[in-house]
Amino acid sequence: MADIVAVLYNDVLRYDVKTFEEGRHDRFVLSKGHAGVAVYCALALKGFFPEADLEHYYENGSLLSGHVSSAVPGVEFSTGSLGHGAGVAAGLALAQKLDKSPFRTYVLVGDGECDEGSVWEAVMFAAAQKLDNLTIVVDRNGMQALGNTAEIIRTDDLCERFAAFGLDAVSVDGHDYAALKAALLRKPAAGKPAAVVANTVKGKGVSFMENELLWHYRDPRGEFLERALQEVEQQL
Repeated sequence: MADIVAVLYNDVLRYDVKTFEEGRHDRFVLSKGHAGVAVYCALALKGFFPEADLEHYYENGSLLSGHVSSAVPGVEFSTGSLGHGAGVAAGLALAQKLDKSPFRTYVLVGDGECDEGSVWEAVMFAAAQKLDNLTIVVDRNGMQALGNTAEIIRTDDLCERFAAFGLDAVSVDGHDYAALKAALLRKPAAGKPAAVVANTVKGKGVSFMENELLWHYRDPRGEFLERALQEVEQQL
């Protein structure tokens, strides 16, 4: 999901680091909160806190916890319990509507997370309230904690499901920067929340990590870290 986060923070989300606490900005909720390190990196690069703080990620006592935390400057909401972020985002979008705010709300969920009924409750609520200022982005990498999503609960038709629930849904290559940018900036049909199903590869860019469930849990260290960095740098 690093590509999705990069597009959001570079080209889509409207915010100002200096005035962020005033609340006049697009909202972003990372529902798959266990992937918070990607958001931490984006926030550090954008100046919300020193990049050197990233060296203390996941250490005891560090603000940069494994699940994304609102104690970190720039984070809207603490997440980790899967299925909660979509409902929170729908509430934020409704508040924006009531306040006649010009800003939008974006929420990033996982395809495995879409097994949660609370995600679809939020989708139904968003459609009923005509929250066309809400965009739900799905990191569809085909894997979840215990295996391939297709083997646990098949969701081949995710885009069609969101459309059936009343959302303006599109499917894109989740590693194509231009396609992501166009889909995320696309104005949905009037009165319809947007859904962007981003098809991704888990561990994209590192050959021994791609589509390997083991790396859902592991951090690369030693030789693995050196190999991963070399491969990513070669692609850059």
